[in-house]
Amino acid sequence: MSDYTPQEMMVAVAAREIGDGELVFVGMRLPVLAFAVARSTHAPSALGLYEVGLMRASPASAFLGTMGDPPNVAGALWATRMSNVMALMAQGLVDLGFIGGAEVDRFGNLNTSYIGPSARPSVKLPGSGGGADIAILSRRWVTLMNHEKRRLVPRVSYLTSPGHGDGTPGWRTRNGLSGGGPSAIVTTLGVFRFAPEGGEAFLASVHPGHTIAEVRAETGWEVAVAPGVGETPAPTSAELEQIRRFDPDGFWTRRG
Repeated sequence: MSDYTPQEMMVAVAAREIGDGELVFVGMRLPVLAFAVARSTHAPSALGLYEVGLMRASPASAFLGTMGDPPNVAGALWATRMSNVMALMAQGLVDLGFIGGAEVDRFGNLNTSYIGPSARPSVKLPGSGGGADIAILSRRWVTLMNHEKRRLVPRVSYLTSPGHGDGTPGWRTRNGLSGGGPSAIVTTLGVFRFAPEGGEAFLASVHPGHTIAEVRAETGWEVAVAPGVGETPAPTSAELEQIRRFDPDGFWTRRG
């Protein structure tokens, strides 16, 4: 039995996606922890952008339930309007964005709008928020999602945030999308990645304690597996220390 939760595994993997010196559009929930972990370990010069209009050069000093909580405002490098934060992304200055969703398909397209036919959806979801902006404008982006067959689907019910579209080479360029598109899908079972030119996601690694067969059984499309697929490195003691520092009660990481 592992000494970390699936959510802590996801946070550690997401944190490793952040490079030192990068400008990161953080998003909510697990990405908040991922930025804090990266900034406190391997990426001490990374900057975090928050949709509410904040830029931080360091993690908040206390637990965050939402990105607008007082600890995130106190000590911010910049406290401004949402439009100013989004303008940085429109200028192509955001290196990495994090987006969640209800559904993701094999080409990295995300759905946060509704489930089922548009005329009579079975479930209505919150909508885009800033998701479509991140998907279109950031240099690359990463999706974090629980690995369930109902979430990893062959084709999303509604394309809220465009990934690599229909998977054909050059789809994003042809449709005027300036950013690079999704680079990874991090789930509770493994990590999917994309070729630089886009196309279909392939399984790059499987988390400790899980198998390729398990990933395939819980994925709605026929999974392509990388030739060198291996095991995702488990969270290090330093990563776990920082995760638990910023989420001491396991609110986001489901400890307890």
